[in-house]
Amino acid sequence: MNNNALPASLLLVDDDTALAELLAMRLESHGYHVTVAENGNQALSILKQTAIDLVITDFKMANMDGFALNQEIKKFYTGLPVIMMTAHGSIPDAVDAMHQGFVSFLTKPIDSQLMLDVIEKTLKGKVKQQVGAEPNNFHGLLYQSEIMHQLVQQIKALANSKVNILIQGQSGSGKEVAAKAIHLASEQANGPFIAINCGAMPGHLLESELFGHTKGAFTGAVSDKQGLVQAANGGTLFLDEIGDMPLDLQVKLLRVLQEKKVRPVGSQLEQDVNIRVVSASHKDIVQAVKDNQFREDLYYRLNVVSITLPSLKERLDDIPLLATRFLHKLTNDDKQFNPQSITRLLSYDWPGNVRQLHNIVEHCIAISAGKIITEDVVAKALPDSNETHNAFIGLNEAKRQFEYDYIQKVLALSGGNVSEAAKLAQRNRSDFYKLMKKHEINND
Repeated sequence: MNNNALPASLLLVDDDTALAELLAMRLESHGYHVTVAENGNQALSILKQTAIDLVITDFKMANMDGFALNQEIKKFYTGLPVIMMTAHGSIPDAVDAMHQGFVSFLTKPIDSQLMLDVIEKTLKGKVKQQVGAEPNNFHGLLYQSEIMHQLVQQIKALANSKVNILIQGQSGSGKEVAAKAIHLASEQANGPFIAINCGAMPGHLLESELFGHTKGAFTGAVSDKQGLVQAANGGTLFLDEIGDMPLDLQVKLLRVLQEKKVRPVGSQLEQDVNIRVVSASHKDIVQAVKDNQFREDLYYRLNVVSITLPSLKERLDDIPLLATRFLHKLTNDDKQFNPQSITRLLSYDWPGNVRQLHNIVEHCIAISAGKIITEDVVAKALPDSNETHNAFIGLNEAKRQFEYDYIQKVLALSGGNVSEAAKLAQRNRSDFYKLMKKHEINND
């Protein structure tokens, strides 16, 4: 083992407690952290509360044997390796174990050195798999759902065509991430990727941002300024919320796309530009054209090809992957979602899509004191789906909710140290423990 790394956590499952304790002592003497379970149900209970890197389980156990335990682990803990031990070793058993998804097979009596070698090899393989290239990460688009797989195939086919692309999808569905993926997969990948939200500023400022201006072109123009169209030369210009662009600017953008030239505000000179435009909108642009709110000729220039991003509700299979990625991105410790918390995330409607999921994960981190993010924490972080029907709650319930959230946040700020949390809350340690007990908050 690498002595500079944190010790790997192993879960040893065997109803022969004497043997299990002996094996645990051997493994701990080699630097591993070992938790022992006497049966499959106890093992599953431990997995809900503890971050485990590797499971070693006996085959023959009452109520739930090694095969049944492995099936449960595969349902809820994707990627967690499981090694089988058995006193009834045979070639058919070993082959069957491999078919069932066990990473290796040890025969009793256990050879200590062989066990250590298998564990080390398995853990190295797990790390390599984690840090290696992800087959379902396409330039920032993280997915495992079939609907996203089809979208990525469409992007791959379009990336090098150089045609302008219109991305449509709900707010928060990841339109800018998709636009960046198109850019990075294209021949312009080494050029700039410039993004601007057309609905985020007034029209006169948007014109200057897009096309640039000369000194003195208007009040406040104290120097020449390059526009984003010029800055994107040789690369990709991403126009987010294009449906919010004022009609007079739509005319100027259309000319840029037709002539491949741009004239800064206040200038008589035109500059050549070579850009690929990817635009996006959550609005129905076709309807906007019918309502005379968007120019039809510009629409056809922008919408040479269109792609539609699915809502998060349409790609539920991606939620565990996305939530875990956001969790690792936002925190440096080894926090994990337990299966029940993932199930709770899957049951939510996600009106804010991927952006909302990111925010909810951030909220969970803030209010979770322990390493395991539980269903209760997720429930607290998620907006109440019935809040429109229950706009007001009683004062006692409001106080209870505030106390619960406050204690969780204070514990998070103190890193789980109750004494420090009590100081932050300006309470003595005994009173703080009473509050924790009152709200059934476990700081293990």
